[in-house]
Amino acid sequence: MITTLRPIMKTLLIVLGVIAAFIVVLALAAVGSYNGLVSSNQGVEAQWAQVENVYQRRADLIPNLVKTVEGAANFEKSTLIDITEARASVGKVQFANGPQNAEQLAQFEKAQGSLGGALGRLMVVVEKYPDLKANSGFQSLQAQLEGSENRISVERGRFNEVVQAYNTKIKSVPAVFYAALLGFKERPYFKAKEGAAEPPKVEFKFGDGKTQP
Repeated sequence: MITTLRPIMKTLLIVLGVIAAFIVVLALAAVGSYNGLVSSNQGVEAQWAQVENVYQRRADLIPNLVKTVEGAANFEKSTLIDITEARASVGKVQFANGPQNAEQLAQFEKAQGSLGGALGRLMVVVEKYPDLKANSGFQSLQAQLEGSENRISVERGRFNEVVQAYNTKIKSVPAVFYAALLGFKERPYFKAKEGAAEPPKVEFKFGDGKTQP
């Protein structure tokens, strides 16, 4: 009887060993995948911080811009009020670790879009003030604003890249089986708007008919 059981026990031990090895391999794969998700998620958060930095850089230019512009005689006060209020609104939409869903990102874009629109309207009004356009301080601010718009475009693109990499990971095996349970959820992208293929340029015509970029 004992002799008969020995082959069975041996086979059973082999099967258990294979199962144990398989479980160990799965565990190691899960740990590696989890660490990859953590790293990718941190990359998204770090890039979001860069996005906020460039938007903040633009917002920081507004007080000096308003101060420079309001010195012009009879400048439209409503335009300055609009841009000041729009700047205040962007400060109310903050996400420490970046937007977690499309609704939050839409809130952020709406606030930033309002500020961008107010800036655009201000630049249109400035066309009526040749002396202001020729002001060196204003020209410097104009150049800085254009540089900010370029940086915003670049950092938004980079954010989309890291989000795409992260979203791909949480949908891949084995992470797809546990990512949501551990709090790793799909992140929203910035979506290009019509006419937003290139960052906006602010140009002014001077008395000689030339433009100053």
